[in-house]
Amino acid sequence: MKIGGLQRVSLIDYPGLICAIVFLQGCNFKCPYCHNPELVDPQLFGPRLRENDILEFLETRRGKLDAVTVTGGEPTLQDYLPSFLRKIKAMSFAVKLDTNGSEPDVIKDLLDEKLIDYIAMDIKAPLDKYRNIVKTNIDSDLIRESIGIILMSGIPYEFRTTIVESLLEENDILQIAEMISGSNNYVLQKFVATKTLDKKFLKEKSWPDEKLQEIKKRLESQIKSVTIR
Repeated sequence: MKIGGLQRVSLIDYPGLICAIVFLQGCNFKCPYCHNPELVDPQLFGPRLRENDILEFLETRRGKLDAVTVTGGEPTLQDYLPSFLRKIKAMSFAVKLDTNGSEPDVIKDLLDEKLIDYIAMDIKAPLDKYRNIVKTNIDSDLIRESIGIILMSGIPYEFRTTIVESLLEENDILQIAEMISGSNNYVLQKFVATKTLDKKFLKEKSWPDEKLQEIKKRLESQIKSVTIR
């Protein structure tokens, strides 16, 4: 496993549970506003953590932590992800997976094996804008397929979109909402420029709160829960 970091405790990343967060290196997207550039750009990768050290730490946290969130980068690119999750599940931790949805077959296999208890998928843009946003030649049908798999998964999930003012318009969010119409949970994430893959985006901002609240109200007729985070 290409493990780039560990956050030993989080009270906010797994809804309702106390979790640790495992950060995996490597991503097939190059979103310029990405806030984890050290997990995306190989030139910024730090020393890898040993899988056994992570598992030994988790063993000591039984009864103190409820869950483990596996994020990145893009976790579904890693061949040993299923094996890693099996070991975590064997310790009786719940597992949350963060994904960009580019590997629907992997998501399906993990769900079929019941290795995920909660899944969060980032939807970057309407499908016709995807390649421009993620800066790679992604087949947008894979994104649509992942959305369908998650909607039918039977486990808690959320879809989320990071709102960068220069990249997305209100109509873009309405188009995304159409793709996930009837879903349980959609999160509008305010972009905060702390660190970014493309340093030009350190000058970017999110939409004003008033505009976010407006669009939230519009979406609530299609989606059960809309959250601004």
